[in-house]
Amino acid sequence: MNYLNATKAEKNALYGTLRAEYDALAAQGLSLDLSRGKPSGEQLGESMPMLGENCTLRYLSENGFDCRNYGVLEGLPEMRAFWSELTGIPAKNIVVGGNSSLNLMYDTLSRAMLYGVAGSPRPWCREEKVKFICLTPGYDRHFAICESLGIEMISVPLLSDGPDMDKVEALVAADASIKGMWCVPKYSNPSGITYSDEAVRRLARMKTAAPDFRIFWDNAYMVHDIENEGDALLDLFAEAHLVGNGDRVFFFSSTSKITFPGAGIAMMAMSDANLSLALSVLTVQTIGYDKMNQIRHLAFLPDKAAVEAHMKKQARYLKERFSIVLDTLKRDLGDTGVAKWTAPRGGYFVSLDVLPHTAKRVYALCKEAGVTLTKVGATFPYGVDPEDKNLRLAPSYPKTEDLALAMRVLTLAVRLAALESLLA
Repeated sequence: MNYLNATKAEKNALYGTLRAEYDALAAQGLSLDLSRGKPSGEQLGESMPMLGENCTLRYLSENGFDCRNYGVLEGLPEMRAFWSELTGIPAKNIVVGGNSSLNLMYDTLSRAMLYGVAGSPRPWCREEKVKFICLTPGYDRHFAICESLGIEMISVPLLSDGPDMDKVEALVAADASIKGMWCVPKYSNPSGITYSDEAVRRLARMKTAAPDFRIFWDNAYMVHDIENEGDALLDLFAEAHLVGNGDRVFFFSSTSKITFPGAGIAMMAMSDANLSLALSVLTVQTIGYDKMNQIRHLAFLPDKAAVEAHMKKQARYLKERFSIVLDTLKRDLGDTGVAKWTAPRGGYFVSLDVLPHTAKRVYALCKEAGVTLTKVGATFPYGVDPEDKNLRLAPSYPKTEDLALAMRVLTLAVRLAALESLLA
């Protein structure tokens, strides 16, 4: 039934039926969580061989360096070569960090505030105002970094093929205080879309009023395909260098959702000029990152082929869970007219838009029934969804039977909230 076209009597009758079903589920005392994109226990189990005897005894790198000791700030040469094969970026432009790419992003933006970047007339903290473009819906932790550093955020819609480039180009060309933008270009968090080739080329080529404008390219899900034929993403690093804007790109990724989220390997890549400035500060900040973890990862995943084989195992678990989410949404909400959602071919999230001004009510109904969702507004700067309609679903972590139950509660909540709004 299309709720928008139903009579008042039909809506009231349907509400009573759905409410009874919801109350029965809520009475079960559920405790289910769809809020964070964490790998499941089955996924983590696929990486446990990395901790076996054959992987932990070796401590010498290929060039004979003792990985147990201080040094090698940029990361082991073979680990930089590994990331180069995976990303296509020259190894000389790669730095291998600790377990968290988010940490590298925070540090990179902090350094920009304190010291500026290559081509900066002054440190960003000495500018009257610093602004960042934030694509919405987007990643809450990116927004939190800006907020913590006092950077003003400008919302720009993320469309089905990438950023609204007309708006992005107009903004960056007119305002020199806009110093950067956040991008999750493949299987974007939370919508799961991948940027088109045209969008990537326009990002590389666009004119910016700020001479030191930077794109923070968080390619977290570059190998996280669920379908056999995943999305293809054009190489922004290469495109930007091709047109003379190589300094524009700060590239980040990690193995956090490849091996262990709390004990993975993060990396960043940047132009020669940016890297020279970054290393001058990093050499004061740290003597080196965890090289024993780097060598463990190399023993387990020595090359791109090994990563691809490993990720096919991961995809089995994710595909099963995504199917539960998408099948339930289609079955329960498909003909109601009060919701629409993305159907990604990879990544960790599904973005659900409900009837405007009902997302908070959906969240509350789910919470009352024992189902935790990502807080409404988290996918927008300052935690404010102007239309109160977006919900981020993270299906990866729960057991399949728990996920199916949580989705029943969620779709009931969406329908109840919509009917309440329409009847009011």
